[in-house]
Amino acid sequence: MAKTILITNDDGIDSDGIIRLATAAKDFGVVYVVAPDGERSAASHSITLRHEINIYNHDFPVDGVHAFSCSGTPADCIRVGSLAVMEEKPDIVLSGINFGYNVATDVQYSATVGAALEGAFQGIKSISLSEGANSRHEVTDFYLHDILEELIKEEYLPGYIHNVNFPDCRLSECKGVLSDRKISAHSIYVDSYRKVESLKDGGASYMVEGKYTPVAESGTDYEAILSNYVSIGLVKTLYGLNAV
Repeated sequence: MAKTILITNDDGIDSDGIIRLATAAKDFGVVYVVAPDGERSAASHSITLRHEINIYNHDFPVDGVHAFSCSGTPADCIRVGSLAVMEEKPDIVLSGINFGYNVATDVQYSATVGAALEGAFQGIKSISLSEGANSRHEVTDFYLHDILEELIKEEYLPGYIHNVNFPDCRLSECKGVLSDRKISAHSIYVDSYRKVESLKDGGASYMVEGKYTPVAESGTDYEAILSNYVSIGLVKTLYGLNAV
């Protein structure tokens, strides 16, 4: 029986990644897209409580997809999508394909992962997907369909999501797929803040700056990506602490 699939992202409803994901997802069921009307990167799992959330029908470039833009966060998109826009909760939540990796400590900031976590909170099998921040998609597009097919067929594990990351390399350089990757405790970037200017009222303006640190532990998601493997791992939600 065909699945119902709800897709969101944090790069906005018109991003290339969500269009490619929706195209692939059509092979597995009826696809709904409820995604932000603009970029919401690093929004994590935040939701809107004190303002209305506006939903509009959206002209989406994939035939047969029911698409809606949302004024809220990616987690809002999953909440309002599954609880209001759709007649029933979906069977599957997909979040992505994000422009930039969501591995290591970046997982906690990621709105792509946050949206998938919200799907798990709603009792829905959820998968987040990310790729390197470049214009090369050959690795992602080669493996995407098979990985979706495999993960959609897997038994739902309450309190967990699957987190998939595709490496930033050419297909000829990709070494394959590594599953059961742990989350690296390292940071992709070590952040600092640069003072931009002093303000007239006595305050100051600062801008974040990150130093790239390509170091990771064995068996982790970040190591897999650095070694040109597709990384698949489980991320436990807070609900998961009591679920299994």
